[in-house]
Amino acid sequence: MVEDTGTKLSPEVKGVLLALVVGGIAAILDSTMVTLAIRTLVVELHSTAGTVQWVTTGFLLAMAVAIPVTGWAEGRWGGKQVWTAALVLFLLGSVLCAVAWNAASLVGFRVLQGFGGGLILPLMQTLAVRAAGGRVSSRLMAAVSLPIALGPILGPVIGGVILNWLSWRWLFLVNVPLIAVGLLLAWRFLPADRPASQAGRAARLDWIGLALLAPSLAGMLLGLSRLSEDGGIGHADVLAPLLAGIALLIVFVLRASRPGARRPVVDVRLLRLRSLGSASAVLFTAGAVMYAGMFLLPLYYQQLRGESVLAAGLLLIPQGVGALASRFVVGALVDRFGARTVTIAGFLLAAVATVPFALAGPGTNPWWLGAVLFVRGLGTGAVLIPPMSVAYQDTRPVDIPHATMNTRIVQQVGASFGTAIVAVALQSLLAHGAAGAFQGAFWWTVGITVAAVVPAVLLPAAEPAREGATPSGRMVVRKETV
Repeated sequence: MVEDTGTKLSPEVKGVLLALVVGGIAAILDSTMVTLAIRTLVVELHSTAGTVQWVTTGFLLAMAVAIPVTGWAEGRWGGKQVWTAALVLFLLGSVLCAVAWNAASLVGFRVLQGFGGGLILPLMQTLAVRAAGGRVSSRLMAAVSLPIALGPILGPVIGGVILNWLSWRWLFLVNVPLIAVGLLLAWRFLPADRPASQAGRAARLDWIGLALLAPSLAGMLLGLSRLSEDGGIGHADVLAPLLAGIALLIVFVLRASRPGARRPVVDVRLLRLRSLGSASAVLFTAGAVMYAGMFLLPLYYQQLRGESVLAAGLLLIPQGVGALASRFVVGALVDRFGARTVTIAGFLLAAVATVPFALAGPGTNPWWLGAVLFVRGLGTGAVLIPPMSVAYQDTRPVDIPHATMNTRIVQQVGASFGTAIVAVALQSLLAHGAAGAFQGAFWWTVGITVAAVVPAVLLPAAEPAREGATPSGRMVVRKETV
């Protein structure tokens, strides 16, 4: 294990982060680019919108199913091997998507690609924490979450350029050089960690738990994705997968929480720790807030203002720039004011900056909206790093993969929840006109953002000042200046 022992990230840890960020950004870019291509794919593949929508839905469901497997896989084969395999799987899926001959083949290849992406994102966080010796800091979390900040900046722009001048197949081929560089960096910088199986502590895969949790996540995400369609919450296509997913989740939690139960595929018992439980609740709401905006804003510019895909992508750049800029100051702010205060301030700033869109119409000054988007980006960019920094505060080193899977799962479900809420609001309000529908949907986004303050209050008030582990062997977050 490479350890970061100083007040700054060591060169070894920086090398690991570089490898992880380059490899991880492909998965984030892919999800933001392909969303723009639904209309293009319907025409090019001679299909329907309902079928092509599965290009996105299948990808997200496969990502959700892969998340619970990462902890076991890392313990079985080692982080470097699983990371490399995940990149190769994502690369293979990307190439196959680029040569897809119809909508059905594209959906199938996207599922393969999504499974690779589902392994990449939680591993990125786990391997970063392991590389730093468990000493989690806001600087470390700012670096490892960089793809999430860059995705909204680069994804719509690159996707718009490709769809404007190139074939849609380049949406997937653009991943090839990124993954190739990511593989090279992984070979160079990731430490050859020893699989837990060689240390005599690798548990067998909890097949029963996986059989409960994987379809549970898929069912809930599928139900939420269909919530805005005709029929709403009462429609069988929505209600059946949603209720089945919730029921399976309840069974999984009850089974995994039994006293003396062997290590489940995802250890939900860790959520009893205040740091991880409160951080997971905040990350659920943060996912909802971020993806509600990511869903509404491109539609606002394209459908209400009549902008092209490329123009909409360019108009959204200020929000991404704001999110990126916040990473240079949020660490120092957390050191000075604590994770709780910074997170609450970030949510409130994002809520205030969303209000102008709830009052905007087709003719609102775009320069004013660009300035507002920059401020909104500052707010949303500031709400991820503090909870991620304190999530591992009471977590033992051996529990790091399970802590990461908990945070990734709640973010994924939260993102789908936020998107579903604003999509339903937009759909139900269209009878009152497009301008009124978007205003109402943005008011719902403001409400979600303000409500996110409630779990943020439960975060620890300040980070521990002492480095290293507590007497119980749990990791603490060290303070540092960014």
